[in-house]
This record gives sequence, C-alpha cells and structure tokens, in this order.
Amino acid sequence: MGEKGKAIYDASTLGKKRMMILGLQHMFAMFGATILVPILVNGYFHGEGLSVQVTLFFAGVGTLLFHLFAKFKVPAFLGSSFAFLGGFATVAELNTGKFADMTYGEKLPYACGGIVVAGLLYLVLSLFIKLVGVKKVMHFLPPVVTGPIIICIGLSLAPSAVNNAAVNPALAIIALAIVIAFNIWGKGMWKIIPILMGVVISYLVALVMHLVGMTNVDGSAILDFAPIASASWVGLPPFVIAKFDISAILVMAPIALATMMEHVGDISAISATTGNNFLEDPGLHRTLWGDGLATALAGMFGGPANTTYGENTGVLELSKVYDPKVVRLAAVYAILISFIPKITDVIGTMPTAIIGGISFVLYGMISAIGIRNVVENKVDFTKSRNLIVAAVILVTGLGFSGGLTFEIAGTSITLTSLALAAIFGIALNAILPGNDYNFGENHKGDINRGVSFNNIEKEVG
Repeated sequence: MGEKGKAIYDASTLGKKRMMILGLQHMFAMFGATILVPILVNGYFHGEGLSVQVTLFFAGVGTLLFHLFAKFKVPAFLGSSFAFLGGFATVAELNTGKFADMTYGEKLPYACGGIVVAGLLYLVLSLFIKLVGVKKVMHFLPPVVTGPIIICIGLSLAPSAVNNAAVNPALAIIALAIVIAFNIWGKGMWKIIPILMGVVISYLVALVMHLVGMTNVDGSAILDFAPIASASWVGLPPFVIAKFDISAILVMAPIALATMMEHVGDISAISATTGNNFLEDPGLHRTLWGDGLATALAGMFGGPANTTYGENTGVLELSKVYDPKVVRLAAVYAILISFIPKITDVIGTMPTAIIGGISFVLYGMISAIGIRNVVENKVDFTKSRNLIVAAVILVTGLGFSGGLTFEIAGTSITLTSLALAAIFGIALNAILPGNDYNFGENHKGDINRGVSFNNIEKEVG
C-alpha cells in the first residue's frame, strides 16, 4: 500500500517480489468461488461434468483476453459464473429427443455449446451498444425484469443445496458456519475469502472425521483419496469440444440476459473503486466484448462461463493497488496451476456435504442480490405493470421446474423455466404501458459510490 494509504496505479514501483505477492492475493481471492463451480457441476453430471483444470485454465486465459480487449486498463479478473449453474443442472437432466439415451458425460458438450452462444450474445449487445448507446439497450432490460430473473436463479438451485447437505448434515453446518463467521466477523483479507476459508477449514474437519472412522449418513466414506494416488504432477487439462443443440442452447443462452447486467454492475464498482470511469474509457462495449469472447472460448473447449469477479474488486479496495498488471499475474498463476492434476484431484475429493453447506449461503445470496437489484433501483411496486411483470417472471421461473418441451419439425425443444421467465418478462415489460426506470438517471452519481447493478459473484465473495 502506498504512503499514507494513497492509491498505487503502477505496481512496478513496489518491486517484483511485492507485485508477485499481490498477484497471489488476487488468485486466492478468486480461487474458492472459481473452483466451486466445476465441483457443483460435477455433482449435477454425476462425476462427468466440468474439469477444475479446464476451469482454472480458462479463468486465466479469459482474464488475459479481457485485458487485451479492454486496452489493458481495467483491473478485473474473470472467474467462473454461478449464474449458469441452473442451466447446467437442467441440461444434465434432459431426457427427451436426442438426449434420451445419452450419458451425463455425453450431455456436457451440449451444455458447453449453450455457453458458447451465451458468450456470443455478449458480442451482439456490445455491438448494439456501440451503435445505439447504452441507454436505449437498458430500456428493454430494466431491474423489474433482471431482478426477478436473478431471484429465480438462486431459488431454483435451493433443492440442490438441501440434498447435498443431507449427505452429512453436521459437516454441512460446519461449512456454513465458517463461511458466515468469516463473512461477518473477518477482518481485512479474511473477510474477502469466506468461501475459500469455508472450503479449507471444513475440509480439514472432514479429514479428522474420516480418520476417526466417522461416515456419512448413508454409511459411505466422507473422503475418497483413491483418485489422487494415480494423478500425475504435470498434465494437460482435459479439454472437451462443445456441441450444439437447440434445446441446450435455449437452456443456457437466456441466462446471459442477467449476467450481462451483472457485468455492468461490476464494471461500475471497479470504476468507483479506482476512480476511473471504465464505462466510458475503454467503454462498456469493449468490456462486454472481452467478457463475452472469454466466455465463448471457455465454452468451446469445455469450460464454464466467465464473469468479472467482485472478489477481486474487494482486493483492489483493500490493497489500494489498482495496477491491472497485478491482476494479470493472478491470471498467469491460475494457468500454471491448471497443468498440475495432482492439485486439482485433491480439490476433487471435496465432500458433497461441504458443497451443500456452502451452497446454502451461495444460492441464497444469488436471490438476495436479485432483491437488492430491485430495491436499489427503486422499482415502484405500487404500479400494477411492475407487479405483473415481476409476478409472471417469479411464477414462471419457479413453477415450470421441468421446463416446457415441444416438437418443431421433428426436433424436440426444451425451454427451461429461466428461459421462459426471461422471455415473458422482456415481452411484458415491452408491451405494458409505462416505465419508471431510465438508465443513468435513477442513480446519478453511482459511479462515484459503487452502487448501480449488482454482481452475483461480487456478493458471494
């Protein structure tokens, strides 16, 4: 940190050793949440889901790609997006049409194909913003639409958290308590990494429980170290080439409507933290382009969607070092770790109950951010049109738990509850008269106090 707490925009003045340590700090800040995504998705796909190695590789590569398109000006790290978890869970359970006879591993490439299309939607919005301006685009995606959609994302995942926690309730409660303790009472760096500490400490507790002979509720072992022994110290990430199907695309792609709004929020927060208006320079269209291209690239080769990480914005605020080079060091570290299978296999032994306990906070926080999105943007629910839009989104998003499947020209197409909610919400908002939200006017000055839209990953960190 600079003298008297002054901000540092050129970390090279601190020396190489300190720069490397600051890079490690950024890596640890993103690590817990980033690796949790493939662990959760592996649960949905019964062990045949995303690879931690591939996830870390594309978190690093995606971050470097983002910095390239953002003219190396924005100190943002791109990690795994939690918003697409519901989409992965849905694709894993597709059992109609061509998916009827597929294994879980065979379905994964189609989920990744949906991620590719979601990333390309970022590019479409980026081009559109460049041509017509951000205010006109945001007219169709106000908080009365995006807020309830985000709420549905979190609540639709709630049963998964409960089922995972039920495998070993005691261990799940310990993991939950640790996350809460660090998030509320942690100081400095500890407050930024509650998920990572919840994973590490509860894993150590699970190890002790395993060594003294305790088991899960069903009698199974709490930990299984068999895969670690056979893992090599060095190896290529197991990349998977994406495949495309309209049903999987319609599952995954609409989620981008919410995550693009989260992107706006996080870029606003980074701008407020560093004192630079990155929405203007290098421009929102450039940051969206970098984020979308990173997401599409990750999906094409078997990785999860990327998103700008709020955890690393917290590190910026803590350290007062705003040099993007430090964040790029963290990206390089992530890439290097992705080539060490032994470490990633250790991570893969994470007990299901720990995931469940942490998910209690994680999934609930996602929904809470949707509520906060609505409140902070002052959506007026005394107006019937706003009540109707929100009500239809919530009931559609939570009521159609199995989605809606229909046949077109012999092709079975499934619209998930989230896809239906997004479609109905956008349509109703466009059709119904009246609109009490104007982008850039409801929150004048937000760029200086870090409010505006809210990023899911910023909050879970």
